[in-house]
Amino acid sequence: MFTEILQRIVDETAGAVGAVLMGYDGIAIEQSFSQEKELDLQVIAIEYANVLKEIRKTSEILDMGEMQEVSIRTEQLITVIRIVTSEYFVALVLKQDGNFGKGRYLLSRESVNLKNELM
Repeated sequence: MFTEILQRIVDETAGAVGAVLMGYDGIAIEQSFSQEKELDLQVIAIEYANVLKEIRKTSEILDMGEMQEVSIRTEQLITVIRIVTSEYFVALVLKQDGNFGKGRYLLSRESVNLKNELM
């Protein structure tokens, strides 16, 4: 079921390169790609998982509530990360001209389905 949910996010987001469901421990549960290009999403997500741990810890220290979403924009790609549970997150990687708003919406909508599948 994870594959279908991730593929739906990728297929419905213009400019999406791929999506990965991953634990903070760096283990990918599942990943899906567009037909255009494949990246090593697992490596990207592993590196960002370390950053997410620090952001989460900082949010807790500052008593700002739980982290829900993080976006990272580089010269080549946009990565949108949505927290699914305290142990898992989903990351969507888009080209610079990809539909960022639609990707965020789909991650928000589908994170509920991912959470249900994880339970």
